[in-house]
Amino acid sequence: MTESGGYRPYQYVTLRCVPRVEREEFVNVGVVLHCPDADFLGVLSAVDEDRVRALDAEVDIASVTAALAAIEKVCRGEAHSDFGVGVRATAYGSRAARDDASTRFGFLKAPRSTVLQPGPVHGGVTADPQATLEHLLATLVR
Repeated sequence: MTESGGYRPYQYVTLRCVPRVEREEFVNVGVVLHCPDADFLGVLSAVDEDRVRALDAEVDIASVTAALAAIEKVCRGEAHSDFGVGVRATAYGSRAARDDASTRFGFLKAPRSTVLQPGPVHGGVTADPQATLEHLLATLVR
């Protein structure tokens, strides 16, 4: 518990499916929430295929769901070799970086020009990070 009645600060990003990057149109397909004081990093997703296909009928839904599964692995700390999480480039080569929820969230919130992109970082306070994550999914994605 914290001094503010059990509420802890958190940050989150929505995950956006951008089937045609050059058009910058997107559909929210997930949410990543990080609450450092609770040592919480979680992701929930839901892909509405009809909404995504409305932006691009040729989109590869399997690739989108595979990318979301990869983000789940990053949140769990299981994706080091696939994504370079936990490795930091230096002037002298690469070295192991701190691997914790904050580092992984930093990786996930970094802008990228791919079919699956994080939106801007937003914040708030919560007494229950998992419940807040579920609320954000219901509010922003479904």
